This record gives sequence, C-alpha cells and structure tokens, in this order.
Amino acid sequence: MAIEYLKRGKPEAERADDDAKTRAAVEATLADIEARGDVAVRELSEKFDNYSPASFRLSQQEIDDLIAQLSPRELEDIKFAQEQVRNFAQAQRDSMLDIEVETMPGVILGHKNIPVQSVGCYVPGGKFPMVASAHMSVATASVAKVPRIIACTPPFKGKPNPGVIAAMHLGGAHEIYVMGGIQAVGAMALGTETIDTVHMIVGPGNAFVAEAKRQLFGRVGIDLFAGPTETMVIADETVDAEMCATDLLGQAEHGYNSPAMLLTNSRKLAAETLAEIERILTILPTAETARVSWQEYGEVILCDSYDEMLAVADDVASEHVQVMTDRDDWFLDHMTCYGALFLGPRTNVANGDKVIGTNHTLPTKKAGRYTGGLWVGKFLKTHSYQKVTTDAAAAEIGAYGSRLCMLEGFVGHAEQCNLRVRRYGGVNVPYGEAAPAQEAAE
Repeated sequence: MAIEYLKRGKPEAERADDDAKTRAAVEATLADIEARGDVAVRELSEKFDNYSPASFRLSQQEIDDLIAQLSPRELEDIKFAQEQVRNFAQAQRDSMLDIEVETMPGVILGHKNIPVQSVGCYVPGGKFPMVASAHMSVATASVAKVPRIIACTPPFKGKPNPGVIAAMHLGGAHEIYVMGGIQAVGAMALGTETIDTVHMIVGPGNAFVAEAKRQLFGRVGIDLFAGPTETMVIADETVDAEMCATDLLGQAEHGYNSPAMLLTNSRKLAAETLAEIERILTILPTAETARVSWQEYGEVILCDSYDEMLAVADDVASEHVQVMTDRDDWFLDHMTCYGALFLGPRTNVANGDKVIGTNHTLPTKKAGRYTGGLWVGKFLKTHSYQKVTTDAAAAEIGAYGSRLCMLEGFVGHAEQCNLRVRRYGGVNVPYGEAAPAQEAAE
C-alpha cells in the first residue's frame, strides 16, 4: 500500500504508558469503594468534584426544581431528541423476535428476549454536561423495558445540571444520583450501603470510567469499552477543506486525547484541510482542548485509491466515520469495522451525537472489529429453552444423547439420557452403557 502520513499523532508506546497509569489508579480506587462503600464514594466526590451533598440521590422535588430551571424551548428540544432515539430503538426492538420451532416431531426449541433486570447508566458531565448521553442509555433501556434503571452524572460547576437531570428523568430513570467518575461506576457495580448493585453498566466516559468498566466486566455486564471520542473523515475532492476541518475539530474538542483522522486520496484537499484547521483553531471557543487533541492525536493519511482508503479505515476501526466521497454507498457496502457511519456531506457526527436517533455510545480503540455500539438489543438477553412433548421423541433424542455422552466419557450425562430411553422408549439400557441405535429407533 502506498499510503503516506502527512501528519502523525502521539506514538502508540506513549499512549500505552498513559493506559497503564490509568489501570493502576482505577484498580486501587475500586478496591477502596468495595472496602469502604459510601465513605469512600463521598471522599472521592469531595476530592475530584468538590461535591458532598446530604444525599447523592436526588429526590423527586429536587428533580422537579431542576427541570423547572429549563426554558420551554430547551425542554422541547430534549423531548424531540428523545423521541427520535426512542423511535429508532423501538424499531430495533420490534426486529428482535421470540421464536419457537418444532425441529422434529415432539421436540420444541425456542428463545425469549428478556430485559436485563437492573442497569446503571453513566452520563458524563465533568467538562461538558452530556445531555444527549442520557437519551442514549436511559431512554434506550426504557424501550427495552428494563425494570430498574439508575443513572449517575457528575456535578457540573458544583451542582446538578438541569438539562442532564431532565433528560435522565424524561428518559425513564428510576433513581438519579449526582456522582461522577470511578466512584459512580464503582458504586453502581459493587454496591454501597445506600446503592443497590446493578446487573449491567452502560454509557461513555473518560479514560478512568472506561477502565473502571473494563475491570468490573464479569462482575457486571457492560455495553462496550467506550473510551475517548474518535473520528475519521474519509473524503475526496467532492468536498472542501472547510467541511473536513469542521468535522475533524468538532470531535477533537471532546477532550485532550480524542483522535481525529483525515483519510483522503487528494493531496490538495489534505493540504488545504491542514491549513483550514489552523484557521478554525484561532476562532473556535473550545480551541484550548481541540488544539491539544489535534496536535497529539490528529492524523492525515494520503492514499492512492479508494480501495486503500477502505483498507486503512477498516484497520483503524474508528468510532465515528464521516464519509464524503463520490461513492459513499460503496463504503457502506464494503466497510466492516467501525462504530457508526455518517454518509454524505449533509450528514454529520454531531447530529448522531445529539438528535438524529442512532445511539452515540460507540466502540473505540478498535473494538469496532468485534462489536457494534449501544442499542436496545444490549439491554436484552436472549435465553433459549427446550421442551420434549412425546415419548417417541424423548426416546429417540435420548438414544443419540446417550451415545454422544459416552463418546466423551460422560457416564453420568449418558444416564440422564438412558433414563428417558428406558422410561419412555421401553428399551432396557444397562447402567453405564450407551443406548443401542437400532432399539432406540424401534
């Protein structure tokens, strides 16, 4: 491949070193939460958020008072966004069917889609109050009919953010806590004296939140590893540098470690985009963050062909992939590893983040190779069942099962099958022997 890096980000070795430091800090903090419960949670909240209320859980009156601080327009916008998210999530849910089939006479197999019984939704809010994240986790869990939905968000500038709390409440949260970071994820997953544990943790967050979810996976379920925001723009000369630069910096402002990559087959577009990024950074109010992110994690890759761009894109497996080319649907047909696709110049990642209806909690750090993003199906468990309704089926399946168990040396397993062969098929199978094929068939 004749790809050329016109700009590179921080070396992988440095990124790995950052990850190792995060792992150690999270491990120690989770152990403290497990050992000391509410006391540890309060100390962490005081240390990191300078926040120590009488109760971290909001009362209904507190929720109502916070919602009352929003203007009618703000409230209507939140409701509109949640309607889009709910509509798409409901369409996804409707596609997931319970099934029951008779695979042979007297043998019935099926599966049921059962909601996870309790979910903890983490909604980031330290740097920016992530109102939209509440739609993506809480409202989607509500569509899945999760019986207990709790939601945590850090204080914003020292107090609960009205927009985030409104979105959590309208989305269907049953319990709302103003609590952030590792302490929130740890409290929901491990439980404390005042917070019952949940079965699953979902939602994006900073590197510490993502690492906490990774370490807790197994004790609780998680949606996916959602680390720092990543964005990739795949573009050719059908679009201009302003469009590319705007879409790159629009995501780079998320944090100091948000990778943004331009993938193009146009040297002219690449050069003009680099210049346009510098121009926008002089006027962007969030440039302090976006500039560091672009300098340390921004990349521009020049390719010879669309096939090369496709290969690089699938290898990177970026969280957000904005495709603006003369063959957008070709990328849709051929790309296999990504979080979500945003096709054409009329589409943009910000719409996906906030309002259009698809979920914005997406795989990062190449996790798009093995999972998609958060969706209503993540809140559902597909459980199988089986039922044998005739004596003949019990004897026939039992005989096959007996022989296959003995093939593996599982005598006790075989006897489970043999008992059915004797009882329902009238075949006298000696204890500890495989059922004979011919007699079972008769």
